[in-house]
Amino acid sequence: MKVLLEENGCIGCGLCAQICPYVFGMDENGFAIVHSKQVPSFAQMLARKAQSSCPVAVIHLYQFDKGDL
Repeated sequence: MKVLLEENGCIGCGLCAQICPYVFGMDENGFAIVHSKQVPSFAQMLARKAQSSCPVAVIHLYQFDKGDL
């Protein structure tokens, strides 16, 4: 699974970083960042929860095949 964050649309609520700190963090200006575009298998459920919790829907998750790496 890969994650794409529309950084320009982030409002800085911090939910993604609270829910899934393995993938998301906050920058020095208080907006979300992605630590790694590839979501570790153990964090996929939390990444989905972060996506569904985002009030501005700027988190996008994509499945990919191993051949896409």
